[in-house]
Amino acid sequence: MATALSVLDLAPITEGSDAAQSFRHSLSLARHAEQLGYQRFWLAEHHGMPGIASAATAVLIGHIAGGTQRIRVGAGGIMLPNHSPMVIAEQFGTLQALYPGRIDLGLGRAPGSDQATSRALRRDLASDPDAFPQDVLELIDLMSDEPQQAVRAVPGQGAKVPVWILGSSLFGAQLAAMLGLPYAFASHFAPAQMMRAIALYREHFRPSEHLAQPHVMLGFNVFAADTDEEAALLATSMQQAFVNLRTGRPGRLQPPQPGYLESLPPPARGMLDDVLSCSAIGGPDKVRQQLQAFIERTQADELMITSQIYDHDARLHAYTLAAQAMAQISS
Repeated sequence: MATALSVLDLAPITEGSDAAQSFRHSLSLARHAEQLGYQRFWLAEHHGMPGIASAATAVLIGHIAGGTQRIRVGAGGIMLPNHSPMVIAEQFGTLQALYPGRIDLGLGRAPGSDQATSRALRRDLASDPDAFPQDVLELIDLMSDEPQQAVRAVPGQGAKVPVWILGSSLFGAQLAAMLGLPYAFASHFAPAQMMRAIALYREHFRPSEHLAQPHVMLGFNVFAADTDEEAALLATSMQQAFVNLRTGRPGRLQPPQPGYLESLPPPARGMLDDVLSCSAIGGPDKVRQQLQAFIERTQADELMITSQIYDHDARLHAYTLAAQAMAQISS
């Protein structure tokens, strides 16, 4: 069975731009991905990040779903520790009512922010971090036909929005397997435990009313262009973003910088080699080879492509080239 292809959009705010422009670009990308046959378009919850505009994730999902026709739209993911399950059931029940059969709900247990920002989000920081599995079960129950709880989510009850577990460690793999849910691993920025997590999930998966067999989706960076040299230059925007984030200087997505990688000290280059190891950077042939090698190594059911490229037209082109490469792999 061919590996499905989807999009993860971080709604980047580029240097010299603003959130409004970011949202216009996200909708443009979603429409482009829909035309190319991508299966789903997900947005991620982050807070207090100068270069990411998708903090109000459910609101932005509604904007994208309203501007497209067929592609599934969802959260990759909602950081459940920031919210009560009731609020998320109402939000995604509303989205499902507006765009039936097109909404996904990926759930993560990281805060998606620093502690001060988490406190500003008003969720009780003294709560038990191990409560995530119980919150997931509570949320699924609230969206079921006959919730076992006294409260009712309206909209929400009966919505049965497909729930995914997201993770970058073995914890999420274990939970997704135990609950019989699809699993998405954040290999696009935290690949260290990817192979162990995939194996654990597949080995321990329990079929459920939600899913009959395991389904693994992996994050994967693609910086594709007409030439290897152009692609390498485009990738420097993402490289700058990671170095700035890891050194406590998060900011807006910067323009490509010739020679950036060569200018870094060895520790920074080593960090980038690690965190961005699940990437395809190059012209069409190189990207196809790197995608094919990754799929053969992981046997992923689905890839979620993210492409943090400064220039919007170049970003659209990268997704076109990725889709063409996957078509060649599948043929």
